Amino acid sequence: MPNSFGHIFRITTWGESHGPAIGVVIDGCPPCLPISPAEIQAELDRRRPGQSDITTPRKEADTVEILSGVFEGRTTGTPISLLVRNTDQRSSAYSEMKLAYRPSHADFTYDTKFGIRDPHGGGRSSARETIGRVAGGVFAKKILAAAAPYAGRPATGPVEIRAFITSIHDIVMPSAAAAEFPTLEAVEATPVRCPHALTAAAMIERIKAVRADGDSVGGVIECRVRGLPVGLGEPVFDRLEADLAKAMLSLPATKGFEIGSGFAGTTLRGSEHNDLFENRDGRVRTVTNRSGGTQGGISNGEELVFRVAFKPTATILRNQSTVDLAGHPAEIMGKGRHDPCVVPRAVPIVEAMTALVLLDHWMRDAAQNHTFSF
Repeated sequence: MPNSFGHIFRITTWGESHGPAIGVVIDGCPPCLPISPAEIQAELDRRRPGQSDITTPRKEADTVEILSGVFEGRTTGTPISLLVRNTDQRSSAYSEMKLAYRPSHADFTYDTKFGIRDPHGGGRSSARETIGRVAGGVFAKKILAAAAPYAGRPATGPVEIRAFITSIHDIVMPSAAAAEFPTLEAVEATPVRCPHALTAAAMIERIKAVRADGDSVGGVIECRVRGLPVGLGEPVFDRLEADLAKAMLSLPATKGFEIGSGFAGTTLRGSEHNDLFENRDGRVRTVTNRSGGTQGGISNGEELVFRVAFKPTATILRNQSTVDLAGHPAEIMGKGRHDPCVVPRAVPIVEAMTALVLLDHWMRDAAQNHTFSF
């Protein structure tokens, strides 16, 4: 089921970038969870195109429609189906893509694997597919916020998930500022979603500059989660960080994942890297958090910290060498409306996928120990 994600709490996304609609089916959601279209819409608005002058000018309201699984503002325990209609497609801008492969896109691999592809906006490989992930993440976030702590495994507080941008191209947020858990207001204060105002301003100018040059840039998103209990994770193959890595690397344009100290930790000695234990306020805690909130693939009650790398947008408004469908040399220039940097709009997507992984692991562990409740 490559279009489905999760074990107990599962989403299945469907639809193409330039098809009639995009959607998701959510299964495993408990009954009686209060939910409104406005709550879903708020997160979709953070992801939608055309939200600022550094994103694609494609104008989509991304208005959500609830087709099933919700009655009088509460979930019924049955599959939830959500739909968002595509209204601003310009498929004519992709006519050349029928004849030649776009560099660094999924055109060649999809065509070779399936023998057919939808060249309009990338079809199924388009980041527009992530609408379903964000919508599903709204339910997961709300359940996590309402879930009672584990019996004998107290959480440190309500579960909070916060993703934000730490770098765009070679512009990097100061490490001291990145060490703090930012407020949602600070993240959303600028369209680039970096909570450090001076760095955000420089990032915005860089994105505008590369767009004017017909080019693109990538960047890094950091995600922090606090309030998790000890015990989430199913070793050995379903370690918490392993499932987080799969979730993040399943997102379009991702090229890297690291947790805690990540690759930088390889430059330290064990005596420098180890997180020493202490008894703090009657709980076992770690003095440092280079592990990033997991040990042995299981959450340890500390803040979960990981980072995701996104490549530059593959479609650029420059002539590039490629080959046509017969393998003959050709040239192609990107047309249509594209993000010069996909990273700002990916922030709510990273949060959504984090919530989906955490809730699924919470439910899996609770099912084993009979501790899940609201």
